[in-house]
Amino acid sequence: MVGEIKVENAVKVFPQQDAEDVTALNGVNLTINAGEFVSLIGPSGCGKSTLLRLIAGLDTATSGTLYLDSEPIREPSYERGLVFQDPTLFPWLSIRDNIAFGLKARGTYRQSEQEVGEFLGLVGLSDFAKAFPHQLSGGMAQRASLARALVNHPKVLLLDEPLGALDAFTRMNMQDELIRIWRERGTTMIMVTHDVDEAIYLSDRVIVMTPRPAKIERSIDVKLFRPRARNNPEFLSLRSKILEILDFAGKIEEPNYFL
Repeated sequence: MVGEIKVENAVKVFPQQDAEDVTALNGVNLTINAGEFVSLIGPSGCGKSTLLRLIAGLDTATSGTLYLDSEPIREPSYERGLVFQDPTLFPWLSIRDNIAFGLKARGTYRQSEQEVGEFLGLVGLSDFAKAFPHQLSGGMAQRASLARALVNHPKVLLLDEPLGALDAFTRMNMQDELIRIWRERGTTMIMVTHDVDEAIYLSDRVIVMTPRPAKIERSIDVKLFRPRARNNPEFLSLRSKILEILDFAGKIEEPNYFL
């Protein structure tokens, strides 16, 4: 399994009937290496989730091309799993059946049935296989959503603020779960987040986007050893510099930072 994503000069314009068209992305160029954990950060409404939807194949670029392992992305595929902020589990199905849903839809459930149990174990929900979504906490439901995406063995897992609705304690625990799963599976992970600390804690690389119409302002390597301490001076220094870049993103043509 590989999982390299390339975005070449992606432009996305949303036509408006009674107003000026909205340009969400304006010439985005980005390469994400196979097995990387990358976070996209930027101002609200700048186009982070739009870029994620293009990679997922849920929407198409107005111009430009996106690739997964050199193959153009034209439509949704199980090779690109997507996890939203809300778990979006089917309330009438048990947790096991929720996780198995994609396999059944693809007609691969019979040969992959044992993997449903394996992924329940991977996310710590083996004892809740017969439970229903309303019986789970928010963090548990999000873990079920992760398992549902991962059971299809995607090359790339796309995470659209998956921890944004959780309380602070559960969120930190889920961050550690994401790192553990990423290390065990080796899946390329691309996450949209507004939380700079979260981006630094999780990522190999942080991509800073400008306000709409969005471009890539800066790609920042996070060279801190894992596990990472949020009170580490290097962590705090990097946090300060990323916040500074966010503040100036798109305001000057050639920013001059020391990162």
